[in-house]
Amino acid sequence: MNEKSDFHEHLEGWFAGRLPAEWFVGPIDVSFDRDEILVVGTLAEPELPKDAGPETRTAAAEARISGFREDTRAQRMRIADEAERRFGRKISWGARCADQRQLFTTLAIPAMTRLRMPEREVLDTLVDAGVARSRSHALAWCVRLVSERQEEWLADLRQALKQVQEVRKEGPKD
Repeated sequence: MNEKSDFHEHLEGWFAGRLPAEWFVGPIDVSFDRDEILVVGTLAEPELPKDAGPETRTAAAEARISGFREDTRAQRMRIADEAERRFGRKISWGARCADQRQLFTTLAIPAMTRLRMPEREVLDTLVDAGVARSRSHALAWCVRLVSERQEEWLADLRQALKQVQEVRKEGPKD
């Protein structure tokens, strides 16, 4: 069961209708949490000679994304202001081109937690080794590492949560 939530479908429809058609090739990717809505679109790949090397292709894709970011800044800000009033969340943007993906204007939200000594020791080791600047940075590093290394497991978990939500919707009515 891979049904999208009504809110997610509403967001995708609203942004698809609101964004200029010439900005992206293909559908946009809209994701959200309690605080933020992230809109990522795919940009047309630059035309390059067939024999262009990987460094040339990477540089061209990065330049395409950078140009999009600068050229659309004012209009993206107007759309974000409108969407923030409508949906009550901050709007963040990103773009992908070829095998490059960049997110810009994304939020960094504090997350409070209580850690016992063994968990604090892990964070302090990362700080002492120079891997992280602070415990907060070390914790963010750990979360990113889990996300990168356990993506399949996290995807399965998200799918299971969607199924739980569907079962709850179909449950007994008052």
